[in-house]
Amino acid sequence: MEKVDVVAALGQSKLLLPARIKAALAANDRLKFALTALQAATAHAADGSAPLADLRRDYAAAHVNAPWMLVMQEAAWSEGGKLHLPDLPRLGKLLADDIRLMARPLEGSADAAHLALLARVDHWCDWLVRLNAGVLDDAQMVALTGGRRGEDDTFHILVMDLHKSLNRMAADMSDDTVDGAHVWQLDAGDRPRVAAFMRGLNRTRKLKLDHPGLDTAATRDGARLLIQNDIGTNDAHVLVIQMEGLSITLTYSDLHERRFAFFQELLSEIGAQWSGVGARRSAGLNAGADYVVGTARFDCADAGAADAVLEGLGARIVFLIDWNRARKRLNRLVAKPLSVAVLIEAAHREAGHMGWLMAGAEQLVFDAMEALSPDHFRVGDRLDGVLGEAEARDFLTEALVLSSNAMQAGQTAALVADQIRLLLSRHVGRHRDEFALLGEHAAFCQALAEGIRDALAHGHETDVKAARKLSERAKVWERKADHLVMRLRDQAAGNARWLPFLRLIECADDAADELEEAVFVLSLIAEHDHHGWNDELRAALRRLADKVLDAAQDHVKALAVARTLNEASLAEDQDEFLAACWRVVNAEKLCDALTRDVRRLFVRHVSDAAALSLGTDFAAALEASTDALLRTGYAMRGLVFTRVGADHQGRRA
Repeated sequence: MEKVDVVAALGQSKLLLPARIKAALAANDRLKFALTALQAATAHAADGSAPLADLRRDYAAAHVNAPWMLVMQEAAWSEGGKLHLPDLPRLGKLLADDIRLMARPLEGSADAAHLALLARVDHWCDWLVRLNAGVLDDAQMVALTGGRRGEDDTFHILVMDLHKSLNRMAADMSDDTVDGAHVWQLDAGDRPRVAAFMRGLNRTRKLKLDHPGLDTAATRDGARLLIQNDIGTNDAHVLVIQMEGLSITLTYSDLHERRFAFFQELLSEIGAQWSGVGARRSAGLNAGADYVVGTARFDCADAGAADAVLEGLGARIVFLIDWNRARKRLNRLVAKPLSVAVLIEAAHREAGHMGWLMAGAEQLVFDAMEALSPDHFRVGDRLDGVLGEAEARDFLTEALVLSSNAMQAGQTAALVADQIRLLLSRHVGRHRDEFALLGEHAAFCQALAEGIRDALAHGHETDVKAARKLSERAKVWERKADHLVMRLRDQAAGNARWLPFLRLIECADDAADELEEAVFVLSLIAEHDHHGWNDELRAALRRLADKVLDAAQDHVKALAVARTLNEASLAEDQDEFLAACWRVVNAEKLCDALTRDVRRLFVRHVSDAAALSLGTDFAAALEASTDALLRTGYAMRGLVFTRVGADHQGRRA
């Protein structure tokens, strides 16, 4: 907080200042509750069918002694664009009395800012005296509750300005500190509690870099320990902690609903129980810009648990500084919910967002996207549209952590930009290689083909249990292969450059479907329909299964080489790719001939109709899988020829 020279101006009244500041801060709590109750009455009068706001916890936390305010919203009604409030005279008197109490510590000061505040207090007290008709029009409501600066002064703005001035005076008055917190009139048992709060605050304080904020003051008010933190420079962004016995109550105010929800989530992780936050504000007032206020309660089992809550609370405050600015910058890269998810994860890692903001924020990412090949990003692309939500979240979280560590270490923004560029390149290379999903899919095809080959080698056509187990596993593999197809469809929907790869994986998925079907038919054969299977037939089926596996393995090899090929590729790599593709072609031709041999043997040796039908279906499914792999190979060959700059209109074999 900025220091003000009040010693000479206050004179002997300085001895009374701590008590007056305590009374003023208590009056501030009551005033905030009164404005909340007024807003609740306005909201209910505008929509009588809406449920009444439950203000009981807020009433208790503010230590208000005015029960009529709890039922004020029930008695309010709206007519002719005006709010009718029977208790308006009492409300006006309460507001005037408490604003006088808030201003009392400033009395006797020669400071120009203090004198200006006192003049404003006089003006608003006179204004409040005239509220005796029990009716408020829209202009009067804005004059009372409006919080937007740059326009006419309001009573609400005066409350915030007085609160800010009181914080400065408290810091200047305090001649004692606990780990950086300004303290006065603490009991012996209070200092460990303040130290616990400051332990958390100081652990993460460095994350704000040179941004102002996080100044803390603490004192005792009767049975309550009070800890107050000025989060930043915003007028309405204040946090007050009250501890009475082993119960901790937090009052938090914020101009931004999303940031309020973010802090709610962070504090819920350490046991916060929030009371009726949503019912406190009226979006129709002051163009929806009124600040949100909430109360959280922690009931602790012992002093150790209380210290843990206070430390956890202190450690989380830094993540509120410039949070909304970081969210808006992230929104330029990804969808709004994803922005909040990134900020939450960065807070969990105790890295935050200030380093990223100071290093260049979204421009760091835009520059990194532009530096990569146009094949990856185009002008106007959103990060989540190209990378997908999960990958974009992981990348941005790592970018925030990297930026925070780098800026704390004193690295230049230019170095951070290079690091972000390399980070994006690694994410693109590791997770967004065009052939990555195809490679995963091919692995499932190979696993299916291996399962069939092994099942025939071990005679599982007569083992019901083993055949069913393989069928269950095959179904899982086939579903996972389907999910890869769906993922690539999602990517192709957002970026046309993925369409050729979508066609490839759809062809390959036909092979996976046929192989899974073959496993299912084998499980049916194992139940009762393997009659007539002799050694000659089994040997022919094993030869067919071996060749299908060869085709699947060569499909995997072709993809592995294809993902490395471009115009600068070595001739040996290109030759290896073509060789694998042609082996798939040859395997398909051989499987056609082997399937005919198998059918001939089934007709010759199997007389049971069901066994004959299932056996030929099994062989046909195996042969059909190689047809699908052949189609995939031709499509892949055309794609690779385009990549390496060759004529992609190759002849089909």
